[in-house]
Amino acid sequence: MNATDRTPADLLRSALAADPARPLVTFYDDATGERVELSVATFANWVAKTANLLQGDLAAEPGDRVALLLPAHWQTAVWLLACSSVGVLADVDGDPGAADLVVSGPDTLDAARACSGERVALALRPLGGRFPQAPDGFVDYAVEVPSQGDRFQPYAPVDPDEPALIVAGAEYTAAEVVERARADAPPLGLTGPGARLLSGLPYDTWAGLSAGLYAPLAAGGSVVLCRHLERLGEEGLAKRIESEKVTATAVS
Repeated sequence: MNATDRTPADLLRSALAADPARPLVTFYDDATGERVELSVATFANWVAKTANLLQGDLAAEPGDRVALLLPAHWQTAVWLLACSSVGVLADVDGDPGAADLVVSGPDTLDAARACSGERVALALRPLGGRFPQAPDGFVDYAVEVPSQGDRFQPYAPVDPDEPALIVAGAEYTAAEVVERARADAPPLGLTGPGARLLSGLPYDTWAGLSAGLYAPLAAGGSVVLCRHLERLGEEGLAKRIESEKVTATAVS
């Protein structure tokens, strides 16, 4: 983290420069048993490919609104940082009918069809797997993203003072996202590099997004992001905290 970082994409670039090999996002789905760990370098590569897809194939421009109909998931985290990289407005659980582009998980495809612009579908299968057959009217993210470039350069500089995120009806600029994430880090127990936060919060509030992505990134730490954590039980949670070397938790 650098004091000059003013967008979430800036935070990721600083993390990549500081220590690309360290873990950044470790994802568990306790309904399926999936576990995925992404280093800063691997996560940044996914972000670059997704930003290239967004800016290139999908023709998204700064100021466009992208409705993200996705749960707390490592691929959602990738899309949030890709939106920041391009300069588009990420509208979490936003109205697809009011969006220029929609990104949907498998459970929200019907709602996503209200978008008259480009539609992207994520199967959210282990290891980023594709749909057996792409949903009608959608681009399958897992099919399109692998061929995208590993480096990203926006066509126009991203303005940190422009709207970058909408969640739970509140709008934030990119700079405000960074400022709030930095302020949230100490109360969440993210006191410096090496801090590791386990979050079971959904991504439909600022608190969930901050604990599950932005605050660990701003603090130079990492997140253990857990979906369906309620299925784990107290004993299972204690074992995960120990095995993942978790230093702080945000579970309710």
